[in-house]
Amino acid sequence: MRASRLLSLLLLLQTRGRMTAAEMSAELEVSIRTVYRDMDALASAGVPIYADRGPAGGYQLLDGYRTRLNGLTEAEASSLFLTGLPGPAAELGLAEVAAAAELKLLAALPPGPRSQAARMRERFLLDVPGWHRGAEDVPFLAEVASAVWEQRPLRLTYRRWGPADVCRDVAPYGLVLKGGSWYLAAECDGSMRTYRVARILSVAELPGRFERAEFDLPSFWEKFAAEFAERLYTGTARIRLAPGGEGLLRYTIGEERAAPALAEAAEDPERPGWVVLEIPVEGLNGARWTLLRMGALIEVLGPPDLRAMMAESAHRMAAMYQ
Repeated sequence: MRASRLLSLLLLLQTRGRMTAAEMSAELEVSIRTVYRDMDALASAGVPIYADRGPAGGYQLLDGYRTRLNGLTEAEASSLFLTGLPGPAAELGLAEVAAAAELKLLAALPPGPRSQAARMRERFLLDVPGWHRGAEDVPFLAEVASAVWEQRPLRLTYRRWGPADVCRDVAPYGLVLKGGSWYLAAECDGSMRTYRVARILSVAELPGRFERAEFDLPSFWEKFAAEFAERLYTGTARIRLAPGGEGLLRYTIGEERAAPALAEAAEDPERPGWVVLEIPVEGLNGARWTLLRMGALIEVLGPPDLRAMMAESAHRMAAMYQ
């Protein structure tokens, strides 16, 4: 256990440079006192570690020192072939680079881990896009990715939800692949915004480079996704659900929204076997088209405007097929 932790500390310093004891403590989930003891152990073993005191201090390896400890366990080696990156790498223009890296990694592994990694690749596949949707056309993804990497500002023509396209000068900070769609996190007019790469109509690189402020892409995306969900589902609808309709409801509105609603469902005294519940909806118009997919398995009880919209759609469909 301690040997594994010492190796982790050494690799952390090698990959990240200077780190404080508090940062290493948080990374490895051990006490700061344990970090101090481990640093002494590494120094005693001949690893050239030195420490600087003060607010900007921390532990650091001697410049130029690189460990040759590059062994991977079978599980670690196998996991590298389960990343689901071939498709996204190809979209970024890195298909050949990713394939070459995979080939080199396989060649460098001992027979045991190499065999398990090959079996992992043969038996497991990650397909990123969801069902009923093809891969998005992202003709400017490579240019955007290059600008993210090189910290070059961009001028985008963007198709937004509105009457007209817009032009934006942005500082691109990061790219996120979500459900088969690429999103750009970029600073524009002093605030961080998100752009769907498939809606970028043109890209022009602006001169110079921008100074990258402190930015945590995973934390930004987690917060954005949570706020987006809150903005999207702003209302509720009261519905009557037919027996056996739970599965279709879960599929239609998503498990994360259906499960809490079904847990609070109440038996309908007017219709044996039916239940009454409230579900989150995007808005009246969005709710209408979403709930129409469930056909006669549900009846919308409220709000009144949504019930009227459902009735109007049902009458029009009935008239069409009569």
